[in-house]
Amino acid sequence: MMKKERKSYNNIDFWSHSAIDFLAKMIAVPSLSRQEDNVAKLIQSEIESFDIKVLKIQNNVIAFSKNFDQQKPSIILNSHHDTVPANSNYTKDPLKAIYEDGKLYGLGSNDAGGCLTSLIHCFIALYEHNLKYNLILIASAEEEISGKNGVEAVFNSDQFKNIYTGHQDDFAIVGEPTLMQMAVAERGLMVIDAVCEGVAGHAAREEGISALYKAIDDISKIRSYEFPKNSELLGPVKTSVTVINTENKAHNVVPNQCQYVIDCRINEQYTFTEILETLQNFCSAKLTPRSMRLKSSLIALDHQIVKTGLRLGKTYYGSPTTSDKALIPITALKIGPGDSARSHSPDEFIFVDEIRQGVEEYMKMILMVCK
Repeated sequence: MMKKERKSYNNIDFWSHSAIDFLAKMIAVPSLSRQEDNVAKLIQSEIESFDIKVLKIQNNVIAFSKNFDQQKPSIILNSHHDTVPANSNYTKDPLKAIYEDGKLYGLGSNDAGGCLTSLIHCFIALYEHNLKYNLILIASAEEEISGKNGVEAVFNSDQFKNIYTGHQDDFAIVGEPTLMQMAVAERGLMVIDAVCEGVAGHAAREEGISALYKAIDDISKIRSYEFPKNSELLGPVKTSVTVINTENKAHNVVPNQCQYVIDCRINEQYTFTEILETLQNFCSAKLTPRSMRLKSSLIALDHQIVKTGLRLGKTYYGSPTTSDKALIPITALKIGPGDSARSHSPDEFIFVDEIRQGVEEYMKMILMVCK
């Protein structure tokens, strides 16, 4: 492998061009969740080309700063390399990097390729510097499906824990498209499977008890119920029934079972158990959460990384979307180039200038905190 020269960290032109060029390479490699093998190898190759050792845990790619010291606190730089499938409304080839009108088109360019490549090249630029904090890069898999083989697997791995032992002042920067503003809070996500039981019968003779009607009654109550505790940053809890189904094939049979799904977006005022118990109290269905892993999160507004962002003129807000921030077991700030509104959209793109901004402002924030 040909080794690349590592330019000075303040050569923003070099590092931003490196990030943009590498994103174009990433776009050309299919990287659907659970199918990220090849893009993980590409990322590993890019980092190793700068003579940096890589730790690979499943399809997660990890690197530690050269002078890593377990006695010092660490900043974890995290973003993900998996994508959702391209939808049918694409007019451009989703696996071809296309430069047009200052934009770089391609699947995963905005969510979260621009963030990831910016963080990768900031890490490489600062790799040899003996800073007040260690730097740890985690390019994670399975973020789009909140999979257990993503960033969660890294923190649970003995390989990782043998190096990263944790420090009370550790924190993470999670790269997601936020227009480089600070998402200091994030809603939690709990998906609930609901099952209503009835009694089968012939529809014409008004026999049985319709599980479908019981589900409809539940859904009406869920739709109208408002959880009383609001959040200043995240607003109210939002519950939405998104799927309903019976196994009936015949039109004239009263269904004896009906399943529906509740999507719960939860603020920091409630635990998942409280939400589940409240819903169960007025629903006839048996409610079973698929997972209670994706909890809401909040970084204090007086945390040094937030105060650093404020000094750089950034604003803060509460994010309605869920990311790997929910699965990282230390304090984390979500921030990155690109716009969340473009994520998962047809002909996804990121502005080239946004990537440069990402490299430059990530670098500034890291160095200001490390002073």
